[in-house]
Amino acid sequence: MGSTQTATFGGGCFWCVEAAFKELDGISEVTSGYAGGETENPSYEQVCSGSTGHAEVVQVDYDPAVVGYDELLDVFFAVHDPTQLNRQGPDVGTQYRSIVLFHDDEQKRQASAYIDALDEEYDDEVVTELVPLETFYEAEEHHQDYFEKVSTADGNTNDAYCQFNVVPKIEKVREKFADKVKAEAEPDA
Repeated sequence: MGSTQTATFGGGCFWCVEAAFKELDGISEVTSGYAGGETENPSYEQVCSGSTGHAEVVQVDYDPAVVGYDELLDVFFAVHDPTQLNRQGPDVGTQYRSIVLFHDDEQKRQASAYIDALDEEYDDEVVTELVPLETFYEAEEHHQDYFEKVSTADGNTNDAYCQFNVVPKIEKVREKFADKVKAEAEPDA
């Protein structure tokens, strides 16, 4: 594996975005957390209150020789609606906004071009924020790998939120990006 790079995205509940990115080959780590706000070391409860300015985000460590930043953008924009202001599905509030937090000028350039192209494609305005990452705060341990924690050995989950919100995103990634999905993530034939 080559050198690892990092990308940070927020598109609704971090459980959903985390599970989608974990499907991809070339991803070594996906960490749920908070970024884009003012409060230092916020708790989940503080972020959920909407008073911190932070969004629920995921930080993705990836090998650009296997999966490019452009492909991460493809997946990110496929698994959430970038025209929804401060909401995704049942989750409402600024903490669920669509946001790309860039780590360098190249990520900023690529994300900006991607958002501009999407804006031409959609009837509604793309409201995704594009801002530099200042500080990423890792979410509490029980939020990390949440979908895996609530799933059974056969891949099912009794968690209603995950059934209705996470599972469709995983299925979309497996279908739309089948050539980029980790071998062990592919469904049995």
